[in-house]
Amino acid sequence: MRRTAMVFLLVCAAAAPFLCPAFSDGAEPIKVGIIDAYSGSPARLPADVLDGFSLAVEKINGEGGVLGRKITYATRVGKPGSASALAAARALVAEAKVDILVATMDRSNGLDLADFAAKERIPLFVAFSERPVAGGEGRNRYIFNMGESPRMAGAAAAVMLHEKPYENYWIAGDDDDYGHGLADSLWGSLRVLEPGFRLLGQTWWKADERDFSPFIAQIMAAKPDFVIVATGPSNNARFQRAAKTMGLGEKIPFYQHGANEQSMLAEQGNDAVEGVYGTTSYLFYNPSTVANKAFSDEFRKNFHRYPGSGAFYGSMTARFIAEGYRKAGGVDREKLISALEGMRLDSPVGSVAIRSCDHQLELPIFLSLTGKKSAYPDFLASVSLQSLGARYYMAVCEAGPKKGKK
Repeated sequence: MRRTAMVFLLVCAAAAPFLCPAFSDGAEPIKVGIIDAYSGSPARLPADVLDGFSLAVEKINGEGGVLGRKITYATRVGKPGSASALAAARALVAEAKVDILVATMDRSNGLDLADFAAKERIPLFVAFSERPVAGGEGRNRYIFNMGESPRMAGAAAAVMLHEKPYENYWIAGDDDDYGHGLADSLWGSLRVLEPGFRLLGQTWWKADERDFSPFIAQIMAAKPDFVIVATGPSNNARFQRAAKTMGLGEKIPFYQHGANEQSMLAEQGNDAVEGVYGTTSYLFYNPSTVANKAFSDEFRKNFHRYPGSGAFYGSMTARFIAEGYRKAGGVDREKLISALEGMRLDSPVGSVAIRSCDHQLELPIFLSLTGKKSAYPDFLASVSLQSLGARYYMAVCEAGPKKGKK
């Protein structure tokens, strides 16, 4: 427990009852189980999710909780591999008796956790997954996706990249669902928007690749105008280190989803590659609104770092859970799910909603180049920043991408 939470409890113990939150006598808390099944290079992403969630829960409980109940949470770490993550989920349900699961998932365990949630009929909020997990009608009623999918990122990037002066492309990436989903979405959307663009070739490596040198050499020899690098977070930083060593970014511009994401940039520091196009759904300095500044300042005050996208996902997950139960009028899983469908909340990035058809949180996408800013000397930030609202790139179940900005 952080010092702020401990001080709050001590003050309440000594104060008059009307000064502190009123929880119903004997009411069971709403129990959330958080599975960190994500490891490796982007270790800050799940840490951000947990810290963003805990900060929001502290505020919710400080204001009286939900329907007279506190929200509590327990955590389990699942190492890479579906068996470990699944064991963590089972322990949280069987031993901790949680009402809801929240997970950051690596590429190996998404489907197993989704199947488990459906079997147990327990809502599973996916803060991030390297393997896309479908939710909503006709898929898995119990899955809610709180971060952008690779297909969302690809479609949004296409809308903003198609106006750049690049016509001859190369695709390179992780040979898995995440990599192909991102690349297919981006290139497919580009071809809809600009049929004259050409794909010169493709390069795919195994998802746990460590040596990118021969792949980068092949790309550079082909001399495309632009490279779509479809790596998941586990490989983003590794690829950039190799690209920097071989001078790829200096000779050929490239794109990576998450290249401008704060968790990745903070981890790399000044070793990150300048001039890389990146996309993310959250930046602590954009939009420069009162709500985003308040969220960023509170997070930094409590955790002594700037929030990345995971902090935003975690915070919004806690808030949607609280508002969903309030709307449902009781702690019932099925009523919670129905209440969440179509629900809209204000957020640091503006108004966001959970779609009824696929349980995906609508999110803006920010495209930028990585570069130096005097305000942040310890890491690269975003320059040449563009933003795109969800309605311009998210298909309404069957529609395709549209040209235009927010």
